[in-house]
Amino acid sequence: MNVLSSMLSPLGVSSGAIQDTLKLVVIGGTVETARRASVSAWNGFVDSFFLTAHFSEEDYPYDWLMHWLSKQPSWGKSREFEITTRSVGRSSMTQKTTGDLEEEEDDDGTGFVHGRPKRKVAFMPSVDHTHTIYYHGHWLRIVRTQRYPDHSHYAALKISVVARNNDILKKLVLEAKREYEKDAEHRVHIFLADTTYQCWRWNGARQKRPMSSIVLQPGVKDMLLADCKDFLCSEEWYAERGIPFRRGYLLHGVPGSGKTSLIHSLAGELGLDIYVVSLSSKGMSDNTLTTLMGHVPSRCILLLEDLDAAFTRGVSRDASSTGAPTSSSSSSSTSTTAESDGSTLSLSGLLNSLDGVAAAEGRLLFATTNHIERLDPALSRPGRMDVWVNFTHATKWQAEGIFKCFFPYKPAVAPEISDATDPSQKNLPLPKRKSPAHAIPLLSEAEISELAKRFADAIPEDELSVASLQGYLLKNKTRPRECVDEVPDWVIQERETREKLKKEKAEREAKEKKEAEEKEKKEKEEKEAKEKEEKEAKEKLDREERLKALKAENAAKSDTSSTSTSTTESTAAAPATTPPPASAPVTEASSCSCSTTTTGADADTEGSVTSEEEVDSGKADDSKKEKWVAIKSATQIAAETTPAPEAAAVKEDAAQPS
Repeated sequence: MNVLSSMLSPLGVSSGAIQDTLKLVVIGGTVETARRASVSAWNGFVDSFFLTAHFSEEDYPYDWLMHWLSKQPSWGKSREFEITTRSVGRSSMTQKTTGDLEEEEDDDGTGFVHGRPKRKVAFMPSVDHTHTIYYHGHWLRIVRTQRYPDHSHYAALKISVVARNNDILKKLVLEAKREYEKDAEHRVHIFLADTTYQCWRWNGARQKRPMSSIVLQPGVKDMLLADCKDFLCSEEWYAERGIPFRRGYLLHGVPGSGKTSLIHSLAGELGLDIYVVSLSSKGMSDNTLTTLMGHVPSRCILLLEDLDAAFTRGVSRDASSTGAPTSSSSSSSTSTTAESDGSTLSLSGLLNSLDGVAAAEGRLLFATTNHIERLDPALSRPGRMDVWVNFTHATKWQAEGIFKCFFPYKPAVAPEISDATDPSQKNLPLPKRKSPAHAIPLLSEAEISELAKRFADAIPEDELSVASLQGYLLKNKTRPRECVDEVPDWVIQERETREKLKKEKAEREAKEKKEAEEKEKKEKEEKEAKEKEEKEAKEKLDREERLKALKAENAAKSDTSSTSTSTTESTAAAPATTPPPASAPVTEASSCSCSTTTTGADADTEGSVTSEEEVDSGKADDSKKEKWVAIKSATQIAAETTPAPEAAAVKEDAAQPS
């Protein structure tokens, strides 16, 4: 420092100022070095002890953690929160959350106010705010964020904790999973395909449906349930034989026969989630469907509803099938429809996504259709659809079973024994509703069996759908005896209604057909009239062009004829003033030749008139025109060889008729 002061002193800088500046530089460098060292040490500490776990809304652990957090007192008592009336959990399994604001219970306990369900006010921690929760001796720092600010459906969760290892986070996730599965035991989760982001979006949790409520032909329900259970536990068997671990079920038949209800009941019995794909949704394409199929979990039910009506361009490659276009006009209209709804999915794209290289394995594929004849054989062949189940109209056996499911009765055996005989009832939650004002009369088992038998006898075989029977029983759910007494009249009414609808449909179709024929006939007449007008206009235009051409040709010929005539007259008049040689023999010869020439000229003069008329009519003859010119030339020669006095006589003779 003294050396620097001695070096800068000749420049007029005081040594005291230099020393102060150097001291500040040293102090600043020391402070910056200490700051950087402390930051590096803190980062090293955080990297060594501070663990952070990220959870995305697109996966199950996010639901587990959100369900667990909704039960934590500190989560509902955050100092920065959102007030909402929506459900806290996506699955709607939590009946109430810590910190929610609820009104006092009504006297009736129905949960409705003026016919509307009572809304609960929930306190939800805000987004992008750090919340601290104490868990098993560790402080958890939890932050809920939005992955896409423009879309509130996609959120993420970040949990940080100071620990030497990640055992505390593993314990937290497993505990949240157990609680979630315990509360979700009686529900089936539904996921829908999102074509915008090519992912699956949770759509709700539905109450499980008991298998006993599904009444099918004897043995069908048990066969499907046994086949599904056998498939789910046969992964090694499929792998040893090199068979893709996939199973497909095709449920076909009349509408309202219970196809979708059976799938819902199977999902509840097997404990699987349902992934629904709408093949005709906007934005659906081959690449989108392939991506969605690749993201399907290994153990789930993949549902393709109404497969015959899902394609905008038909489900068959056969032109004679109903689902495929058969004409160019239909093809153009179909392409326009495909462009309007944004669906560009093809049959080959569906086939590749079902059993292609990127197709998911371990899933149960269920497809429903009302018209199996419209499906392409490549879509319904074994390997893609292994099990076919035909759903028909309700039989008497089904009518009897449906009646027993609707009306309660006093069991003849103990409840625990009846539960043992029906294992599907074990997975159902206990009823939470209070008894309605008009309770259903509780009849004995013998009386219910007798009423069910009478009800089945009154139902015609294979004529009414299961849905229609269910609708009739719903209208009479508190009147079991009256329901049986009135069923014959209801059957007659249903037949009349069906005939009426059939007649109206036939009339509508006939009217539409007649209108289509009239429209086609009108379009044909308009087309023919238009073609006729175009043909007449074209012919008229051709005639006008021909007339113009003839007029131009006639005008050209008239100009040529007038020019030739004037030239001949001037040539014939010129020799009259020239005296011919006075030689008698020559004069006689000239007279003879003149008379002969004059006679030929007279004859040819008439020919020349005729030629002029033909020229005016557009039909002149070139040979006559040349002859007329040649005659004029002979006349000119005669005039040149005839003396002046005799030339006048020749002219007079020429003026006389021949």
